[in-house]
Order: sequence, then C-alpha cells, then structure tokens
Amino acid sequence: MMLRTRNLGTTGPQVSALGLGCMGMSGMYGDSDRAESIATIHAALEAGVTLLDTGDFYGMGHNELLISEALRTAPAARRENALISVKFGAQRGPDGAWHGYDARPAAVKTWAAYSLQRLGVDHIDVYRPARLDPDVPIEETVGAIAELVEKGYVRHIGLSEVGAETIRRAAATAPIADLQIEYSLISRGPEREILPTLRELGIAVTAYGVLARGLISGHVSADRGFAADDFRAHTPRFQGENLRHNLTLVESLRKIAEQKGVSVAQIAIAWALSRGEDIVPLIGARTRERLAEALGALEVTLDAADLAAIETAVPADAAAGERYAPAQMAMLDSER
Repeated sequence: MMLRTRNLGTTGPQVSALGLGCMGMSGMYGDSDRAESIATIHAALEAGVTLLDTGDFYGMGHNELLISEALRTAPAARRENALISVKFGAQRGPDGAWHGYDARPAAVKTWAAYSLQRLGVDHIDVYRPARLDPDVPIEETVGAIAELVEKGYVRHIGLSEVGAETIRRAAATAPIADLQIEYSLISRGPEREILPTLRELGIAVTAYGVLARGLISGHVSADRGFAADDFRAHTPRFQGENLRHNLTLVESLRKIAEQKGVSVAQIAIAWALSRGEDIVPLIGARTRERLAEALGALEVTLDAADLAAIETAVPADAAAGERYAPAQMAMLDSER
C-alpha cells in the first residue's frame, strides 16, 4: 500500500503522512507485548507507514533492538522503505530515573555508534537530541551531527522540544529537517511562536502526543488506574480533578466524532493532519487494533464547519494540568 506522503521540511526526506511512534512498546506505559509490538510494526509497514520514531533511551536500548528485530523479519520491500528517526542524549539510571541530558560532540558520536549497532543499520535517517543540553551550545551539538552526515552515518538532522531562538541558531549551523514536539488539540503552545518560525525556515514538524498519551483517544475513563511504571501515573493531566476536567473535553469531542461516524481518536488525529502539510503526526499505537483505528484518520475529511465545532468543543488552552511533571517541564527549551 501507499499512504499519502509529506516532506520533512525543504531539506528532509519524503515520509508517510502518519509516522509510528514506538516508545510505548518499551515499557513507558507499563507492560507491553513484544510479539504484538513487532506485529504492529509489520502491520504499519504493510499499510505504507515509512517513518518509525524511537529514542536510544526508550527501555535503555530495548526499543531500538525491537525495531531491529521487526525490520529484520519484515519483507525486504517493506524494510527498505522504512526510515528511522532516533532521539539521543537522555541520561537514565538502572532504576529508570532521569539524570539530565548529554549532547557534547563526543557523546553525540558515541550515542550514534551504539544506535547503529542496536538497530543493525548503516545509517540513521533522522538524528536529533532529545532535549537541549543546557551546558552545550546547540551549534556544537548540531555541528557534531553534521559531521556524522558528512561521513554517511546520518542522513538528516532533527531537533526536539526546543524554542524559536534555538531553532534559528541550529538552522544557521546546518540544514534542519524537522522539529519533534508535542502538538495536539490540548497542547497548542507551538502555534504561538515555534510553528511560525519553522515555516519561515522551511522546517517540518513531527508531532508526537497527538492523542495526548491516550487522554483524548476516547479510551481513557476517570476511574482508570495506571501502574507505577506507567508515565501517565505521574503526569499532571491524568491526575484527579485535572483528569475529570480533561475528560469532559473528550466527551464534547466525542459528540462531533459520532456525528461524522468516526472515533474520537480519528477526529483528534485528523485535526492534527489538518494543521498543515508540513506536520507529520506520530501515532503511538502499541497494537494492531489501535494502529488500524489511527490509520482510519487518513480517510476523515474535516471541513470548515467541523473545524469550528472542534475549536468550540476543545478551545486552545482548555486542558487542565501541564503535559509533564515540573522537573521535566523545566528541561523543555520549547516552554521557555
């Protein structure tokens, strides 16, 4: 199959209009099923998804090894169409604790060497620091990735969760394909300054969290509990009154979805797709069932009346609670 495609900026590759975010397959949302994860990657490739997104710190390398196995066991034609986007630099302990970021030039090259080995590939299609390292100028980090591009180990340079000033400095150092940032109906901060800057510079967006980690998928209820090792158990938007408030927004969205004969998740993904041809939503499906639902969003057409109704149901800044816990919010250059 061939899905619609979009370009990752003026200098990046052509990719499927939806990418597959693989983080949840490596424990970030509690236990996952390895066989089902691999089957889901295979199904995504078969459906025409070409962009697979990961991070070297997802499951401490587990996610890269999982993708490697999935690609190794996929039909050759599907494997050859896959493009891999990798985030690097997050420091974690054996207990999973977060210890900051390391994006020094020497570290950049070390992270890349390990990722290439785990993924079983000779190059990484898009390589990006997971966060801005406050101790390293972005020019040094991007310059180190540019050296990897020159040597053929990396094809394109990306950024993640950085603000407009950092984007400009990075783009003045080397061509930038895309910025990865959380962007959804309830996370619209990038619209204020970041998105206009990206469009001025010809840089695309790979939007993660388009379903707000399942919050606006239509599959979360107020009485649902989350395991201690589930990221959402510690996320403000999923706590107490915040959760109850946010689920009222979901119910308003559900009415619109029902009128169109589609699911809440499909409406939310279709909204993200409608924001511009320079935006590639990443869907975090962990099962073939959720993948099929997400891909159905590509068949949803939203006209002006639909978009106005969605805006009324879920106004910008309507969500309660921050998207990360305070310590993690403090690490986001994009929020400064």
